[in-house]
Order: sequence, then structure tokens, then C-alpha cells
Amino acid sequence: MGILDGKQLLITGVLTDASLAYGVAELAIAEGAEVILTGAGRGLNLTRRVARKLPGEVEVLEFDVTVADHVGELRDHLAQRWGRVDGALHAIGFAPPSCLGEDFLDAPWNDVATAIEISTYSLKTLVDAVAPLMTNGGSIVGLDFDAGVAWPAYNWMGVAKAGLESLNRYLARELGERGIRVNLIAAGPIRTMAAKSIPGFAAFEDAWSTRAPLGWDVGDAAGVARSCVALLSDWLPQTTGEIIHVDGGYHAVGA
Repeated sequence: MGILDGKQLLITGVLTDASLAYGVAELAIAEGAEVILTGAGRGLNLTRRVARKLPGEVEVLEFDVTVADHVGELRDHLAQRWGRVDGALHAIGFAPPSCLGEDFLDAPWNDVATAIEISTYSLKTLVDAVAPLMTNGGSIVGLDFDAGVAWPAYNWMGVAKAGLESLNRYLARELGERGIRVNLIAAGPIRTMAAKSIPGFAAFEDAWSTRAPLGWDVGDAAGVARSCVALLSDWLPQTTGEIIHVDGGYHAVGA
């Protein structure tokens, strides 16, 4: 028996088999869950392709968080397929190039708005799609990068993540009476497609390898996947509004 036996989970953000969300989906299936993936835009075909690497036949649905109609369409499909949803993983984020790099002040509002809509507000959009189907309560888990400090080059994505952390708390407050938990995993840097889009990502790698008390391997996402699966299970029934750091302890130490 697995800790997710009988659970029905929606997983967003799988683009390649190196995606953090892929590791979560793979482990969730191994722990007994039935999983549906979502993809969007040009990435949808990538999601469909990588879904074939997962055990069984994993369905992939289109879900673009910037398209209002997709919320109801996704919810209706899940209602017809499953009737209920037990958990969902939010692994959605994007920032235009002007929002990342050396010049924080260079980004125009339209680009910043895009980053916030896709990287922050999309958590609420996902809630709109799945919360009505969490009739027995449920768990929503989001992937985060610690927004408690200002990082080099991360710029407006860091601001978007700060908004995500605040939104996490408000959603936890709003949904708690319905038995729905909302938590974030603040992961250390993992070498994914998303990480490669961040200028100077190597600086994060170098810092973590020397400062994390438990050490850190940018090629090993297993700890992140296990933590997400634990939150999606029934093993943390009284935990909500939390940000759990899975970063080798980097966040806890000074220079």
C-alpha cells in the first residue's frame, strides 16, 4: 500500500522528465495515486510526450491559466472523469526576459503583469478549477523559491514568488473550513528547463553546494518530490498556509 492509495491528483507543470512536477507525478503514481497532467500552449505537446514515460496511460489536458474558459472546461472534465479531486500540484511559472537578469528597473509593467498573472495569480486560478471538486477536503501544493530575500538576477520572479507566498496564506485561510489545505514547498535550485531560463543560475548552484548544512545536489529532485507527496497525502492533516523549505537547510544559515 502507498500513502496516496485511492487519491486522484491533478499535476501541472510537467514539461520534461527533469521537471520537478514530473518527479512528483512519478512518485505519486508509485504511491497509489491516479494522476492527470495539464499543459499549455507550445508546451502542451512536450507534456503529452513526456507523459508516455510515466507508468500506465496518463491523460493530459490543456490548461492555460491566462484563458478564462479553460477553468470551467478543466473542472467539467475532471467532474466527468473522476467526480472528485483529492489534490493538485501547482508548478506554473513564467516571466518575460526583461523581468530577469541584471537590471531590475528595466522591466515594463506589461511584462511584470504577465509574470504575476502566470506565476502568482495562477494558484488562485487552479483553486477555481479544483476546489469545487474537493468534496471530501483536499490538498493543494505549490512549488516556491524562497522569497524572504532578494536574489541576484531573479528580480520580478522573486516579487511574484513573494506574492505567491502571501496568496498561499490567504487561500489557506479561505479554504480551511472546507477541509482544503494549501501549502508551498520552497525548493532549493534544481537544474530544470525553468532554471535554465534564469541568467546566472550557476551562482545559485555554487552557493547551495557550499552553504547548505545537509549539502545540495542540483541534479537530485527526489527530496522535493517526497515532500510534495507527503503534503498531498493524509499524513499532514493539520498543516496549511505553510512554506516548507526543502533546500538542504540553506535558508537557516547566514554567510
